[in-house]
Order: sequence, then C-alpha cells, then structure tokens
Amino acid sequence: MAGESAEGARPVSVAGKVMAILNAFAQGGVRLNLSEICRRSELPLATGHRLVGELVGGGFLERVPDGTYRIGTRLWRIGSQAPAVTGLRELALPHMEDLYEATHDNVQLGVLREDRVLIVERLRGTRSVPVVTQVGAMLPLHTTGVGQVLLAFAAPEVREKVLAGELARYAARSITDPAELRRRVERVRRSGYAVTRDEMTLGAASVGAPVRDGSGDVVASMSLVTGTRSADLRRLLPPLTTAVRALSRDVAAHWHGDPDLFSAERKTGA
Repeated sequence: MAGESAEGARPVSVAGKVMAILNAFAQGGVRLNLSEICRRSELPLATGHRLVGELVGGGFLERVPDGTYRIGTRLWRIGSQAPAVTGLRELALPHMEDLYEATHDNVQLGVLREDRVLIVERLRGTRSVPVVTQVGAMLPLHTTGVGQVLLAFAAPEVREKVLAGELARYAARSITDPAELRRRVERVRRSGYAVTRDEMTLGAASVGAPVRDGSGDVVASMSLVTGTRSADLRRLLPPLTTAVRALSRDVAAHWHGDPDLFSAERKTGA
C-alpha cells in the first residue's frame, strides 16, 4: 500500500516519519542532537530538520540551549495519562516514598515493554547518586537491576530473544556474554532479587525485586540505585523487599483483570 514501508525499512509516510523521530528517543538518551535523531529514525537531515522543527513548534519536542532536543511537555502530558502508567504509579508512589525515606537512595519502578524496561516512576533525592534514568526512559534489560528482574521472570520467548540479541556494553562491568547473562538470570529467579554493580553507569549499583499480582505473576520491578561503594545488601534488601511485598498486596487487592492497568506483556514464565 502506498505510504507504508516494510518493517525495518525507512519510513515513507509523514506519520511514519514523525513516529520514527519520536521513537528515536525510546531507544535511550534523554537528549539527542539532530544528527542522532536522523540516524536513529533513518531520515535525511533536511527532512528530519523540518519535522523536528514542527514538533518543537507543537510542544511535542523541546530544543535545549545546547542545541539538543528532548521530549516536550505536551507529549509527556499525553503519555502520562495512559492507564498502564497512571494505575501503577498511583499504587506504587506511597511505597516508593516510604522506601526513599528508609534509604535516601534513588527509587525506580519499571515495567516490561517488548525487550526493554519502561521506567514509569522515579524518586531521587539531593543526596542520591546521579543516575541516567528518567521517567519514560527505555533502558536495557541486561544492565539494570530493575531490568534483570523483569528479564528473569519474563516469558521464555522474551528471555531467549534478549539472550540471542546484541548485549551492548554500557559500563565497565556490563554483561555482554549470553552464557553469563543466562547464569545471572537463573540466579535472580532463585533468589528473588537482582544486584548490579557498574553495569549501566560507572559508580552506580542497583538492587531490584519483583512486584507480583494476585496470581503471582511479575508485573513490574522496583529497584534502589546507590553508589557502588555503598551497595550493602544488608542495608538495602530488607526495606526493598518490604516495599515490593506491600505494593504486591495492593496490586492483588486492586487488580480486577483490566488489561490496560499494566503492560500488555504482563504474562510471565513459569
């Protein structure tokens, strides 16, 4: 059909080009310059420049003084109304706030979106270690505590897809060997939590644990992100497990089978 392109091909229709530009930000990176946007969206520079300008004018993107672009507040407001985001955030925020008060470390909540982590909420204090995570960011599964939990309890076909794909290196200790990642995932399934150190960001460590629904399926993951030197499981794991258990109870109590409350990929492996 005219105006459509094959999967993986350069977008042809105007709508396809706009979606490709917006999807460029879903691949990671809070701010992108025009060249990065065009490369990721597979658009000529002139076309990208014109469409990005229109998106900035409409408030869907914002131009930062350094010349880069980021998601605009108008697009953020629209996306934040999605039931999959608002329902989970409303249930999770009280428990995330309690967890932050107990640890004063970064607290983040993620759900599975295809083969990546969608961060739906994050709390960060002035004393917390700097992190790259932003609400709405899509992060790799294999380098983050929140992601390794979701990967461990994902459907088998999701795990195998990630293990068979490219495992990019983001920091010094990123796992890039599929066999090593498989061993890590199995350890997470046995222990019920994930620990990462210098795998996504140098100097940062994370501890993640699963959030379950009334059937015991993992629907989300919550994690603490702290400095590598202060990543003491004796300090971090007890309050984290308390928070995810409390949130899981709320999920079980308020989950009535609404397919929009959580990710469409909510079905997990055995």
